[in-house]
Amino acid sequence: MKVLLDLNLSPRWCTVLEKHGHSCVHWSEVGDLKASDASMMEWARKSGHVVLTHDLDFGAILAATQAVGPSVIQLRTQDVLSPRTESLLAEVLRRYEPELAAGAIVAVDEARMRVHVLPLT
Repeated sequence: MKVLLDLNLSPRWCTVLEKHGHSCVHWSEVGDLKASDASMMEWARKSGHVVLTHDLDFGAILAATQAVGPSVIQLRTQDVLSPRTESLLAEVLRRYEPELAAGAIVAVDEARMRVHVLPLT
């Protein structure tokens, strides 16, 4: 799976994701640092990337526009670079690959994972 990291996540996540067999790019490598979230999402949609983020704006944009993509994974954990978060993210990418490929938001925290198929209604 191709993953685009939001600016609010460390580029070190690329190494983690690549270790689990995924392609990864940080927004700072491909886009304008001052670009809007909507611009970033459009780039991800056109290039076939899933957005990995630590904020809620992307879900709000998808809900407001009723878009069918790109898929978004929201990390809702406090320690986003912990081994536990790495394990959770690897599980999300494995378990929900079909949903993410079709269009979904997956919210991940220490206690659970929630999947919402796009478009949000």
